Amino acid sequence: MLIKNIGILAGIVPEGVLRKEGASQGIVDCLENAWLLIEDGRISAFGPMSTCPSVIPSSPSVIPSEVEESLDARGGMILPGFCDSHTHIVYAGSRDGEFLDKINGLSYEEIAARGGGILNSSDLLNATSEDSLFDQSMARVKEMMAKGTVAMEIKSGYGLNPKGEMKMLRVIDRIRKTVPVAVKSTFLGAHAIGRGYSHEDYVKAVIDMIPEAAKLADFVDVFCDEGFFTVEDTDRILSAANGLLKPKIHANELAVSGGVQVGVKHGALSVDHLERTTDAEIEALRGSETMPTMLPGSSFFLGIPYGRAKDYINAGLGVALASDYNPGSSPSGDMRFVMALGCIRMRLTPAQAFNAVTLNSAYAMGVSDDLGSITRGKKASLILTQPGWTLTKLPYLHHTPFISKVFVEGKEL
Repeated sequence: MLIKNIGILAGIVPEGVLRKEGASQGIVDCLENAWLLIEDGRISAFGPMSTCPSVIPSSPSVIPSEVEESLDARGGMILPGFCDSHTHIVYAGSRDGEFLDKINGLSYEEIAARGGGILNSSDLLNATSEDSLFDQSMARVKEMMAKGTVAMEIKSGYGLNPKGEMKMLRVIDRIRKTVPVAVKSTFLGAHAIGRGYSHEDYVKAVIDMIPEAAKLADFVDVFCDEGFFTVEDTDRILSAANGLLKPKIHANELAVSGGVQVGVKHGALSVDHLERTTDAEIEALRGSETMPTMLPGSSFFLGIPYGRAKDYINAGLGVALASDYNPGSSPSGDMRFVMALGCIRMRLTPAQAFNAVTLNSAYAMGVSDDLGSITRGKKASLILTQPGWTLTKLPYLHHTPFISKVFVEGKEL
């Protein structure tokens, strides 16, 4: 398929660039008045309209054929689809009652201390059939896809016992096999202490779950934070998962926990949240392969600090942004709104925020070799906007409808 008359082709990245760091995070290469060719679900070529082909420029050994399908973008933007590297969208029911608790002044920690929060979601999930859990979760997946998300990481963590955690991982695997977008699975057995367990017994139970979880999951995660799991717990769990599951860590949402440092020690792909941070976390991440990932939707909903994204970037690091879509602290998977919060609340430029929700978030879930930018050979998982949109207007007009079409591997959703 040939897409022509593209107003702005945004997010062009050379082959082999898997993330943006430091000054490069503020650069988005664009081409105005452009065309883009999709072959076999991947980006084959692109260029200015003055060079727009009438035949497919196939390999030298194959005679070029006529373009099978042509789409007039009518001046709309083409950009890589959003990549959401941190979600909890497999859950049952709702926690809207806790929403009222928050309005009435209770903190996240106070709700958790009363047996609510994650434990409420665990009770609901364990009482819900696997088919119903899949159906409820698929509604959220479809919502995210319609808003331009073409890759998503989904965590377990509401089972909090072997049976419930494996049920969640099976549902995530079923979602992965059902939808065309990229889905990565994370075992987050260490999300909270399961009911009926002592702290030590539950840490041992999580370690015992790892071999079975590794049959379905891509990553392992630990909520390393005040009131949940300690650095020592995290170190034990990640050591047990070594060679089976790559780490991704919840760190520094509620306090400066040491989670960043233990994540870097174990080669974590990302350390996520980072609402509370010091210069020590920035120094720990220098020279590592770990992507600091911030979740402004959680800051917005809970009224807690936003991550120091600017400081990380000014220190030469890259930053990803993700939705943290979950029923208790960030009940939204709208990555365009996440980008807007990055600009409005975290003072990122539109270019910095754009790279944070595309290439860098793709990196934070291990798919930036295939998604997250306009690069020859990458999957043609793209957003076509309505005419007249620019990179700055995306976060500025943050709730004005902007999507004309979403493509996943070259096919319109």
